[in-house]
Amino acid sequence: MAKKSRGIDGQLEEIIEEQEEKLNIPDEIPVLMLRDIVVFPYMVIPLFVGREKSKKAVDDALSNDRMILLLTQKDINIEDPKQEDTYTVGTVAVVMRMLKLPDGRVRILAQGLVRAKVEELVEDGPYYSAKVKVIKEPKELPVNIEAEALVRNVRDGLDEASTLGKNIPTEIMIIAANVEEPGRLADLTAANLELKVEEAQALLEVKSPFNRLKKVYELLTKEVELLGVQSKISIEAKGEMDKLQKEFFLKQQMKAIQKELGEGSEIQEEISSYTKKLKKLRVAKEVREELKKQISRLPQMHPESAETAVVRNYLDWMFDLPWNRTTVDNLDLIKAKKILDEDHYGLDKVKERVLEYLGVRKLSKKIRGPILCFVGPPGVGKTSLGRSIARALGRKFYRLSLGGVRDEAEIRGHRRTYVGAMPGRIIQGIRRCSSNNPVFMMDEVDKVGSDFRGDPSSALLEVLDPEQNFSFRDHYLGVPYDLSKVLFITTANMLDTIQPAFRDRMEILRLPGYTEEEKLQIALRHLLPKQIKENALNENLISITKGAIQNVISHYTMEAGVRNLEREIASICRKVARKVAEGKATMTRVTSKNIEKYLGPQKIFRDQLLKKDQVGVTTGVAWTAAGGDIMFVEASKAKGKGILSLTGLLGDVMKESAQAALTYARVHSKEFGIDNRMFSQNDFHIHVPEGAIPKDGPSAGVTMATSLISICTDKKVKCDVAMTGEITLRGYVLPVGGIKEKVLAARRAGVKKMILPLLCKKDLIDIPKKIKKEIEFIFVEEVNEVFEHALVGGNKKQSTTHETK
Repeated sequence: MAKKSRGIDGQLEEIIEEQEEKLNIPDEIPVLMLRDIVVFPYMVIPLFVGREKSKKAVDDALSNDRMILLLTQKDINIEDPKQEDTYTVGTVAVVMRMLKLPDGRVRILAQGLVRAKVEELVEDGPYYSAKVKVIKEPKELPVNIEAEALVRNVRDGLDEASTLGKNIPTEIMIIAANVEEPGRLADLTAANLELKVEEAQALLEVKSPFNRLKKVYELLTKEVELLGVQSKISIEAKGEMDKLQKEFFLKQQMKAIQKELGEGSEIQEEISSYTKKLKKLRVAKEVREELKKQISRLPQMHPESAETAVVRNYLDWMFDLPWNRTTVDNLDLIKAKKILDEDHYGLDKVKERVLEYLGVRKLSKKIRGPILCFVGPPGVGKTSLGRSIARALGRKFYRLSLGGVRDEAEIRGHRRTYVGAMPGRIIQGIRRCSSNNPVFMMDEVDKVGSDFRGDPSSALLEVLDPEQNFSFRDHYLGVPYDLSKVLFITTANMLDTIQPAFRDRMEILRLPGYTEEEKLQIALRHLLPKQIKENALNENLISITKGAIQNVISHYTMEAGVRNLEREIASICRKVARKVAEGKATMTRVTSKNIEKYLGPQKIFRDQLLKKDQVGVTTGVAWTAAGGDIMFVEASKAKGKGILSLTGLLGDVMKESAQAALTYARVHSKEFGIDNRMFSQNDFHIHVPEGAIPKDGPSAGVTMATSLISICTDKKVKCDVAMTGEITLRGYVLPVGGIKEKVLAARRAGVKKMILPLLCKKDLIDIPKKIKKEIEFIFVEEVNEVFEHALVGGNKKQSTTHETK
């Protein structure tokens, strides 16, 4: 085992001069295997020998002519190398001194003489030996200009390396300055460069002195560049250290001055606290730089100044935000479905969409939160559904009401230009939830206003856009905040008042309203237990039968949701609670027979539908913000000049529908057996009751046409038939919207037969099966088909209709 040690003998030059002419190297000499060093000619180096074979090789050399071949291994981990594990070129050296060490190793001082090539390595003996051939350097021609320039460059390179901090002994520098032979200068320089074994061996194998010196110069140039960069880094590091020491000294002085003045201790504690928090905070580089900037401003401010309060408030907000705090989603779809079913009855489409999101979230963690918009009349459970979704996902819930919001700063926040500035309500909600992935509900987005202070709807475009909200910039924070993990849910009663661009960013889910059966189940499962608990009652004090609740639904409420139903149930519970409070703690049983005792006379009457067939009065259905309602269209004629009068606070579209219905009746008068003179000798009046309520839309076209044909033919309209659809001058019936709401309204009113446009047949998929069985649906393409089914006795024109049960 041989290892390199620093040092060189000062008599190298004299030894080489004496032995150069007398060298008589035998054909076979002992070999000393080296692990991690290559020895060059003219090089004196101490070596430590540990392997037994190597020690015996040294002993043999000392007992003969002191010559030994220094040969380098290719792999330092091989203990007994073969010929293929060693390089083929080594250096013949003379062992100058030997010292046996206490640990059994041997220390020798060897001096390189000449290169030699191994022709055969003898491995079987007590030590390695080799048959070698000395590599004689070719006789050099007289030194030319190029060689002389190269020698000078190498000398200059050694000087520069020494200047930059390279540890080169002084005697080496003196020898290098006086050596003229390129080969000797190359070997001397290579021996003092920190070369890898492969690089040093490649140099040793180069025969031409000039080429060897040229290669050495390239390596020396690289070493000088490396030393230059190293020196530059050291100078910069020293300068930085000096700067830090200076800053530390000045800060200590500042602390001492502030201490003498009796100020600064509190703010220094705050700065220290903020700095510790910043070290623990994992945020983007831009956020970190802004926090550092604001913290560095604090020492320069007076503790009592208003600006200091602004900076403190800002830092508190920034450190309180949940930059990386995330709640773990409940990815158990069965459990989530159970929670949704527990909280809400029905609403299958919405539940299915939430479970779809959960399923994708379970498969991929990179999914962005969807933007859902629940659209439906009041009281159908839009807000409570948001809470239920948060509970099913295992997330925090935050509700923000946007009704009447007009200031853009409510969304984007205020700029930090004055005392009292605050972030927008989005960031406030995120901070309150202490989680960056809550369920964030924005109520009443259809009621957002706008004025000179800005347009909140436009500000919400960035919040509710999945392609932008990952870097939402609140004016107060001034840095991006990631909202992509938030599940945004908005609610609205209607879509008409929402900006098109705003509406386009949301996934619309409609909640049209509940059937009476669904209301009954909601009351039994949710509303009744809730009101019993809120009014401090129990099952031993009150019992409300299913019939009583059905009576409340049918005769005391008429709505799409269940809000008024809950109020009526609460009214019953309060009366029973008062009775218990007066000392009458007995069981109170509320039935359909004694319901009037608690709620008074009926408020909604089923006889709102006509009890008998009449001429000129047709039952229509209309979509309203509350879900839907039935609507009567009355028509009459009187002697006159053919003038058409319209009353009932009708909109322009309804007026145009009435005019189209009258024109159709005139054009097709012969088909229905109407005298054409009737239209010129009579005035026609169409009235829609409840004149204080504005009405508009095309869906009353068939209703108005039926009323006009009824008074012109003197045929009665069937009282149990309701209808909806838009008409054209050619007599076609066009599809309309809000079919589910209209069907539910017709069913609540007791309609038995309903006429719908044929293209609306697809909308019945949302109608419960029980309602489909109770109402006969007739689908028409032309208005004369409507007359056939709506008028008593039908009409004369034959047509094809599509009926379904």
